[in-house]
Amino acid sequence: MEVTCLLLLALLPLHCRAQGVYAPAQAQIVHAGQACVVKEDNISERVYTIREGDTLVLQCLVTGHPRPQVRWTKTAGSASDKFQETSVFNETLRIERIARTQGGRYYCKAENGVGVPAIKSIRVDVQYLDEPVLTVHQTVSDVRGNFYQEKTVFLRCTVNSNPPARFIWKRGSDTLSHSQDNGVDIYEPLYTQGETKVLKLKNLRPQDYASYTCQVSVRNVCGIPDKAITFRLTNTTAPPALKLSVNETLVVNPGENVTVQCLLTGGDPLPQLQWSHGPGPLPLGALAQGGILSIPSVQALDSGYYNCTATNNVGNPAKKTVNLLVRSMKNATFQITPDVIKESENIQLGQDLKLSCHVDAVPQEKVTYQWFKNGKPARMSKRLLVTRNDPELPAVTSSLELIDLHFSDYGTYLCVASFPGAPVPDMSVEVNISSETVPPTISVPKGRAVVTVREGSPAELQCEVRGKPRPPVLWSRVDKEAALLPSGLPVEETADGKLRLERVSRDMSGTYRCQTARYNGFNVRPREAQVQLNVQFPPEVEPGSQDVRQALGRPVLLRCSLLRGSPQRIASAVWRFKGQLLPPPPAAPGAGEPSDHSELRLDAVTRDSSGSYECSVSNDVGSAVCLFQVSAKAYSPEFYFDTPNPTRSHKLSKNYSYVLQWTQREPEAVDPVLNYRLSVRQLNQHSAMVKAIPVRRVEKGQLLEYMLTDLRVPHSYEVRLTPYTTYGAGDMASRIIHYTEPINSPSLSDNTCHFEDEKICGYTQDLTDNFDWTRQNALTQNPKRSPNTGPPTDVSGTPEGYYMFIETSRPRELGDRARLVSPLYNASAKFYCVSFFYHMYGKHIGSLNLLVRSRNKGALDTHAWSLSGNKGNVWQQAHVPINPSGPFQIIFEGIRGSGYLGDIAIDDVTLKKGECPRKQIDPNKVVVMPGSGVPHQPRPQLWGPVAIFLLALQR
Repeated sequence: MEVTCLLLLALLPLHCRAQGVYAPAQAQIVHAGQACVVKEDNISERVYTIREGDTLVLQCLVTGHPRPQVRWTKTAGSASDKFQETSVFNETLRIERIARTQGGRYYCKAENGVGVPAIKSIRVDVQYLDEPVLTVHQTVSDVRGNFYQEKTVFLRCTVNSNPPARFIWKRGSDTLSHSQDNGVDIYEPLYTQGETKVLKLKNLRPQDYASYTCQVSVRNVCGIPDKAITFRLTNTTAPPALKLSVNETLVVNPGENVTVQCLLTGGDPLPQLQWSHGPGPLPLGALAQGGILSIPSVQALDSGYYNCTATNNVGNPAKKTVNLLVRSMKNATFQITPDVIKESENIQLGQDLKLSCHVDAVPQEKVTYQWFKNGKPARMSKRLLVTRNDPELPAVTSSLELIDLHFSDYGTYLCVASFPGAPVPDMSVEVNISSETVPPTISVPKGRAVVTVREGSPAELQCEVRGKPRPPVLWSRVDKEAALLPSGLPVEETADGKLRLERVSRDMSGTYRCQTARYNGFNVRPREAQVQLNVQFPPEVEPGSQDVRQALGRPVLLRCSLLRGSPQRIASAVWRFKGQLLPPPPAAPGAGEPSDHSELRLDAVTRDSSGSYECSVSNDVGSAVCLFQVSAKAYSPEFYFDTPNPTRSHKLSKNYSYVLQWTQREPEAVDPVLNYRLSVRQLNQHSAMVKAIPVRRVEKGQLLEYMLTDLRVPHSYEVRLTPYTTYGAGDMASRIIHYTEPINSPSLSDNTCHFEDEKICGYTQDLTDNFDWTRQNALTQNPKRSPNTGPPTDVSGTPEGYYMFIETSRPRELGDRARLVSPLYNASAKFYCVSFFYHMYGKHIGSLNLLVRSRNKGALDTHAWSLSGNKGNVWQQAHVPINPSGPFQIIFEGIRGSGYLGDIAIDDVTLKKGECPRKQIDPNKVVVMPGSGVPHQPRPQLWGPVAIFLLALQR
């Protein structure tokens, strides 16, 4: 049921029992950055066009109660362009120097828990035009049985742009067209999507040797200028050609200085040379100068491909590559392979045996291997064979095969790898073959199959390997797909079979596999075992922190639950109130097994029982705490942000009123709210006005209202509102009140624009004039301004009051115009009256014109009022009747006079339906400037005796 409340002198709160105040979120995206074009495309999608490098500013304006929270996301662009979730009202998304990859669709999601979230989107189109690239290609073909050769030249112009660029070809200063002469074709190659245009010169003629310009344009969208590139075609134009001073494969020793020269053998214009290295940049200390590449004291890691590229935009780039190989050896390994044919895994006399030796070398194919037995070179025989490349083993692996193993074959075998004649140290590996050489076995030591440690502690997993020789152990994870070891590797090698973990975490729990490696041991099926790692960690509980509200005298149940932990059980639970230990709560019936929660029941909430409760839960590894703040305190008010036109301005006093509205969050949760404490403080000041606002029973969704008066234009204020119940003060809510001037809606209201707001009531500067109107007041005006011109203050005479004026000092010249354009109004009446104050003081005053721009059929400007010359140091009011025939705008045009003493100002513009006042004074109303002796009217006060009287009546 609605209750009509008396709002007298704007001093009593208004109670509107509307349950429909809570409303789902609504959102609208507006732009405030350097937009080029904002339009609706053919699928009703908003498109926001911006130039690359400019600043993107998008605002998500929301409505709904409670106030929605805002989150920005983006699609159809770089995957990294995601925006963190925010909870800032009217969230502004700002991107400085936007890049082309940041174009795409931006989404604003607003939600407040009522209904479904509101999602709005806008597509951002980033405009750019790169420098064009011009390349020249030519073909030569035989014609008429080799009597002469026909040469055809293709000039290919490519550019990256958005939108697609328009191409213009010129020979000298003459523009070429496709049908201009038979020797010229202009076409777009297939699959280029409008980014390439080709100029084809067929059967090259003498006049075709000239300068050619490719000019690209995006038709000045976003103010992007045209760009061009020029190429001079001569009879010597030729693609680049190269040769190297070294072979394409260059093998050097470590520590040598390497110099490679790339020589040009052709090309006109003169090609540019560039060296590159793959993969990665050139080595540290390398010097590429012209065509010479120098690498001092080369090392093994400097190996790789070095590319010399020559470009002159004629033909394809010429490229020569040097494969630099720095001799090196590392990782000597061996394998023992028992008889493969009989699938044996043990060494047995009478069966075959193969020993294999390998090193990782650069260049791999240049490594030589030599075998020794018991210190002497091994001699080849029918039973002893040495092979270099075994298809079952890595490339360039040396194998020594023993056929029909005899007792005399037992001994120590040594494999030596070397680079003959190179200063690179040899590498060797030794293998002992005897009756004691046995394949490996692996096992987990007793009591080590399950390892239990606490999170953050070190852990050691161990597997024992027996056998001779004893191979290294490889560790990996078993129970998690593609899971990596703590080292970040899928497999980790240990020489002693122990995997050491420095600081274990809960995600390291699981099964680990240990297995024998196939190198430096027997080349047989790997032996493996498993170890279980259990990581114990303290409990995690919910709620971590909870605010519990309840009316006085009502019971409360507090519950602390175990979410996870290892062990997954509560060993003990301890409750405290304000830091003091409480007796253990009584056990629940039938609670014999360890529980996953603990409860505390309060029979009644009182002032004494209100406060902080803490439940400490332990699982023998650690503990966690649930915090409860119990009180009968009222929740905070919820300010209502969707009040239509909350600002009420007073024309001459420079005061304004503000309609403050709010609801009470969860009023039934606690005792009824008795009154509110209101505090109003002007920003940048310490003192505040405080008032108590009594209320009757407040229901959920009930909209409360209070009129704040005597606020000073254009200052902002902080408002704090605190509910009071029988318990005492509740939670305070605060918001900032900004002065905003009303922007006339298309249906046209009669609001007055005082220009106190930076948005200047929706007025805009005309882009076609010579200069702009300026907004200022007595505090912001230039202290060195020209004397004897312009107003000292606005109409109200207060130093804080703003007005609009034209500054006619340099660089302004005679006849320069400044135009201020109103929003677009829908004509709903036959006659309108434009009222405004003007100030025209100075001996060089030009003219002030009022124009009406009709939007009925195109844009047509007509003069409605004009005044010229010095009118004295006074504000005067004009009333101008207009009768637009359709949608219209009004324009204030200031024209500069013959000198700099010609500042013109306007203030307090009002547009009303109907005819203008018939009786005018002189015929314009004169406003006396401050200091003239005329008394000012006293300002109305915010807090007055009438308020006290009315509040007493309300009680």
